[in-house]
Amino acid sequence: MVSRERRICFATCAPGLEPLLHAEMDGLRLAKVERQVGGCYFEADEADIWRANMGLRTAVRVLVRLSRFEATDGDALYAGVMAQDWSRFLGPEGTLRVDAKVKFSKLDHTQFVEQRVKDAIVDQFLKAHGVRPSVDKLEPDLRVGIHLYKDRVTLQVDSSGHSLHRRGWRRAQGIAPLAETLGAALVMSSNWNRRAPVLDPFVGSGTVLVEAALIATGRAPGLTRPRFGFEAWQGHDATAFEAYRAELAGDVRPLGKLRLVGCDLDPARLDDVRTNLAAAGLDPESKGVDLSEGNALDMELKPGWNAFLATNPPYGQRLGDVAELVPLFQHLGHKWREEAAGYELSVLSGDTKLADALALPELARTPILNGSIECERLGGVVTER
Repeated sequence: MVSRERRICFATCAPGLEPLLHAEMDGLRLAKVERQVGGCYFEADEADIWRANMGLRTAVRVLVRLSRFEATDGDALYAGVMAQDWSRFLGPEGTLRVDAKVKFSKLDHTQFVEQRVKDAIVDQFLKAHGVRPSVDKLEPDLRVGIHLYKDRVTLQVDSSGHSLHRRGWRRAQGIAPLAETLGAALVMSSNWNRRAPVLDPFVGSGTVLVEAALIATGRAPGLTRPRFGFEAWQGHDATAFEAYRAELAGDVRPLGKLRLVGCDLDPARLDDVRTNLAAAGLDPESKGVDLSEGNALDMELKPGWNAFLATNPPYGQRLGDVAELVPLFQHLGHKWREEAAGYELSVLSGDTKLADALALPELARTPILNGSIECERLGGVVTER
């Protein structure tokens, strides 16, 4: 039976994506959504936690708060963790992983904090069953998070398991692939009407095209994901959850007349795109999918097409050197102004020199953190000079 107990949850996201995540959560009608740095709080029961994990495109994890308490030493930390009933989530022979973040606290050693939390959980099972759960760093049944700030502990469990950017459709990695969450953000932060052609002149493994197609067809991002963390929790209602998945699958619309256009210098990347489109439940041989080998500067941009051009060009962190890339960006800006006036543009740039080289001052610039790389999303409608 699906639990109606309501808890405070926190959906995390890449810094800079909080407004998009907040709008998504409002769209899912999640309760009491409150934007914070790095994510949004909300109130949820078990079904809401399923909906958040299945439906949020820009979220990285959905964390469920269990308690808050003060701990200035290991014994207080142990007692606070022991006070929880861990049998709600974990069986005596299950597996767990503990991750801690510590700042400005008397308990300032992350590994010690993780060890004490783990000890409290396994000791509870030893006392009750004579058997203890074991640690599994890779595929645990339960992920436990501890956030210790100024001696104040926030104890939470991770309902997502692996990061939500791992949708399950990426069978081909390509080179320096863009995270699925950021690919979705490039699309969602625009005014794309979900009907105009989508163009990516640096298509890579197809992240932007795939995410745009998922959005256009109404396919929930979690539908292609094999597993969520909450599915391993004790008491999980697998039957009800599968019924919910089936309901979401029934809401998927056909791709219709939408055109997905991509090009790349490396023909192997085009095979990657086809592989990933198929894994996402989309037909890579559809008449609307147009993939070609070529230079981004030679990509055909039809005047008056009013297409949506979304891309993650190289910016010197992993591919190319910034100084060498400046001429490319200058030529791109010139081409787009000459041939793509009226197009909606959404570009991820990892260097301000490259963003400036585009010479498209009408584009809004929004800071986004791509892993450890400080980036900007450049967006708006291209105008003639």
